[in-house]
Amino acid sequence: MMIVDLIDGEDFRQRLVGLGIHIPEEACPETCARLAAGCHRARGVEGLEASIRELMQQTDVMLPSVREAIERHLLPVFGTA
Repeated sequence: MMIVDLIDGEDFRQRLVGLGIHIPEEACPETCARLAAGCHRARGVEGLEASIRELMQQTDVMLPSVREAIERHLLPVFGTA
């Protein structure tokens, strides 16, 4: 039996924090994506677009709430929505 590690809200938050974006603990994926998009618009976040593109190649192991938040808030920032 194969066990798959799903990309959940905490994984998403940790990835964004690792890029230097301040995200409160326990923030939902929607809040994470909204804050990341705002930071990127305000000052740019190096590595954010590449990180999100990498995540979007793994939608088969991503929780729907994370995918929807990325699609709603971050892809439009990159001009890919």
